[in-house]
Amino acid sequence: MADNTIDQTLDTSGLLCPMPIVKTAKMIKGMEVGKILEMISTDAGSMPDMKAWANQTKHELLEAEDEGGKFRFVIKKTH
Repeated sequence: MADNTIDQTLDTSGLLCPMPIVKTAKMIKGMEVGKILEMISTDAGSMPDMKAWANQTKHELLEAEDEGGKFRFVIKKTH
């Protein structure tokens, strides 16, 4: 299994669309290729939004979990 060591964590709890995606995009832009970002959100819309964002940007969505109202995403910067 790949090493999914978290390099940075971004907690966007309490923020509504589009802010979790906006903040994720800004943070990942400042990271090195291959680094892994964990993003936490409480916005139910973040699940489809993050999947669409990862597909559009071609960053690798390693994990997307609903932890009972808290959503956790693990994204690997690919470019």
